[in-house]
Amino acid sequence: MQVSVETTQGLERRLTITVPAESVDNAVKSRLQQLAKTQRINGFRPGKVPVSVIKKRYGQAVRQEVAGDVMQQNFYQAIVQEKINPAGMPSFELTKDQDGEDLEFVAKFEIYPEVEVKGVDEIEIEKTVVDIADEDLDNMLETLQKQHGEWKEVKRKARKDDRIVMDFVGTIDGEEFDGGKAEDFTLELGKDRMIPGFEKPLVGAKKDEEVIVDVTFPEDYHAEALKGKAAQFTVNVKKVEGMSLPKVDEEFAKLFGIEDGDVEALKAEVRKNMERELSQTLKTQLKEEVIAKLLEKNEIDLPAALVDQEVNALREQAKQRFSQQGGGENLPDLPADLFKDNAQRRVSIGLLLGEIIKQNELKADQEKVDSLIETMASAYEDPQEVVDYYKNNQELMQQMQNVALEEQAIEWVVDQAKVTEVNKPFDEVMNKQE
Repeated sequence: MQVSVETTQGLERRLTITVPAESVDNAVKSRLQQLAKTQRINGFRPGKVPVSVIKKRYGQAVRQEVAGDVMQQNFYQAIVQEKINPAGMPSFELTKDQDGEDLEFVAKFEIYPEVEVKGVDEIEIEKTVVDIADEDLDNMLETLQKQHGEWKEVKRKARKDDRIVMDFVGTIDGEEFDGGKAEDFTLELGKDRMIPGFEKPLVGAKKDEEVIVDVTFPEDYHAEALKGKAAQFTVNVKKVEGMSLPKVDEEFAKLFGIEDGDVEALKAEVRKNMERELSQTLKTQLKEEVIAKLLEKNEIDLPAALVDQEVNALREQAKQRFSQQGGGENLPDLPADLFKDNAQRRVSIGLLLGEIIKQNELKADQEKVDSLIETMASAYEDPQEVVDYYKNNQELMQQMQNVALEEQAIEWVVDQAKVTEVNKPFDEVMNKQE
């Protein structure tokens, strides 16, 4: 086998490979002989068909099959011989293929870029530090109370976080418009779910009061005819409701699986969940910051084949999400451009973190793998069952090892970077995540 390597452009390579005629012809002859033993042809006994007859009938097809196998086999031998690392599958082109002559073919493909991770010691990172205060725990308990609260009618003016039931009619230049009218419409004040400016005049309104609300539809409003238009709504308040919260007591604690109703045990469980969610949030935010800084310092020439693979993966994920929502079964393939930027970013991240892992000879730390599994499992009713399931599934364990390796690569960058710790309140960090 003779091999010549040519750089065409960027990461693209062109291999011209020549395979001796004897090797190809012998493979064709062997395959024809095998066919002669199995083919049934009129006038010949089974297994007694002359090879010359088989060659006349099947020779061209057999040679095509052999040529395909020869190209695959010799391509892989060639890249090992030349120490080339292809990114994606090659395209093959037969350039010479005649009986008794050397077979020649061309393989075109892209290689992985040579990645050198630069500027790590110049990276400046803000590492967020958060202490969960008693006030944060109280706020979380209040959130849980609201989740189990009841709306009850109140005989007072509406406040933020109250709920009002109303009829309204909207007009533009004195004329009603489509979609601007409703009866018994329920609105929770303070959620900003209506047009900007709609809620403000309703704070302070009372039952049976008529309120005039002047608003301007946003320029990006979904209804073309209403974009940027000034409108007036006449609102009749039919009911004002306030949230009645349950007490944080024994019965309340039992709602959250605390069988003996111990309120302190409930608080401990809530704090534990807050700490777990906070830890994951801080880890995610730090990872995103590290990756953003790495990408700023390192621009990589990306193989189109890898980007295309990532585009296809993202497209399939999108299709699955639509399918889960009941709308993806007949969804046509979404345009690649929708996913290209994200795909390029993900490929770049993978190459950079992969190089960090390679250069530092990082191996998945088993304690970290176990910790990741246990943290993930702690959100389930029976954590040990989840842990056992993962540890008995080789594919899932490999996934967790990859996650651990990625975290170790991020930690390595943090260790090399200039890190400044910044204290922030719990609510600020968690609200940013939302």
